[in-house]
Amino acid sequence: MTRSLQAVAYRRPSVLEAAAGGQRLGLETSSGATPSGVQDHPRFFAGFLTEPQVASAGLLAVADVAAARYHQRRLRASLDPVVTGNGDRLRFESFSGCGGVYARLDVLEAGLDGGEVGHGTTNVDVNNPLREALSRIGADDPIHLRVGPEELAVTTLDGPVVEKKVPLPDRWLRGFAEAQVMAADFDLRAELPAAEAVRFLRALPRGGGRAALAGPRWVVPSGRSLRPTTRAVPGAVCLPGPERLVTLQRVLRHATALRVYGPAVTGGAAATASAWEAVLPGMRLTLTLSPDASRGFSGEGGVLDALATDEAAEDAELISVLLAWEPRIDVADLAAASGLAPERVRAALIRLGTSGRVGYDTAEAAYFHRELPYDAERVERHNPRLRSARALVAAGAVALDGAAGTVTAEDGHVHRVRDEAGVLSCSCLWWAKYRGGRGPCKHALAVRMVRRGIAAAERDMARVDGGAR
Repeated sequence: MTRSLQAVAYRRPSVLEAAAGGQRLGLETSSGATPSGVQDHPRFFAGFLTEPQVASAGLLAVADVAAARYHQRRLRASLDPVVTGNGDRLRFESFSGCGGVYARLDVLEAGLDGGEVGHGTTNVDVNNPLREALSRIGADDPIHLRVGPEELAVTTLDGPVVEKKVPLPDRWLRGFAEAQVMAADFDLRAELPAAEAVRFLRALPRGGGRAALAGPRWVVPSGRSLRPTTRAVPGAVCLPGPERLVTLQRVLRHATALRVYGPAVTGGAAATASAWEAVLPGMRLTLTLSPDASRGFSGEGGVLDALATDEAAEDAELISVLLAWEPRIDVADLAAASGLAPERVRAALIRLGTSGRVGYDTAEAAYFHRELPYDAERVERHNPRLRSARALVAAGAVALDGAAGTVTAEDGHVHRVRDEAGVLSCSCLWWAKYRGGRGPCKHALAVRMVRRGIAAAERDMARVDGGAR
């Protein structure tokens, strides 16, 4: 697995401290993107939390996921959450070390009081002493929240005093992109009231091993609750690795409802990702699960088509200047502002998602703008199937035959690629194993690249001929 060390520097550790009339929660920020460019320690908010105990539990849940490995539990992750200021809300995001669970706490406008929310994205320090302090917050403890350095600290402190160096796997970065691509295909499948949500979540297995294997893999709406089923049926939602939802126990007593999202499935469908949202006073906590507890989001291949086109790259450059840190990105508005068709705007957003520049909010069925504070551009460069497909095209290994094509692999084997109702199938072992469930294989991707290249050349020639006439 390709990985690098990511240096994350803070002015001081985040801390919860006593103050006149309550407590002060200071969350320290690292280097991050803002509308005015990269800042060493941006400041996004200073005001009160309307539900401090709920917000503390939600922040701890996001930190739990950042520190967890649900697969290969003997290894521990140590990734600081990401915070984004979107002008009207704060979003705290994390990914599990195994790459299979994405968590996001949205502290909405109703959850904040007395301060303006800035714009930008950075890491936020959540250390062990802070976690212990947050877990002790009482129901009536007023808390003043500061995200970013104190004004005094900006002018008097010279250089960082806390630095962490954490391993940052490429698959973790790719997971951010794949998770938002999958979530964009989700619809609301069920909404459970508080009492039913508590009953359902508390009945889930809490550990791995046999308990996890014995848990329900699919659930279907049944009245005001969910019931397990052994196979996919229309309207069902996959519950892969149900023990991974145990993090929701942090906020369970505060939840007013549980919303469940997933893609449309047919009878007998393969496992899919799903999203589980705890509705909280003034905020939302969402966990998105990969299709299998032992399988991270990074290999799903949902972004490959968008990465493989020069057109999407050019469109992404145009769309990127129109994002403006919006909490809700409207595809129709972007299409009107850019002059691009909606489908090209969506492809551009997927492309931007591969570098961490957009996420997807299932509750609002909309993208949002953020800039991950990592070298996320390497996601495209280090995607093995994309690299292999481009190598095949460069080697002239692709031959088109109408709607089909043949690809001569590096080992001399010839693979036949066919177009089946717009989906490219292949005679290779990858396709036989996954049947398109994890995106296109490198051969299908290479055929698609060549076909699009020819189509683009024909359009360019038509423009030249049209101008000549």
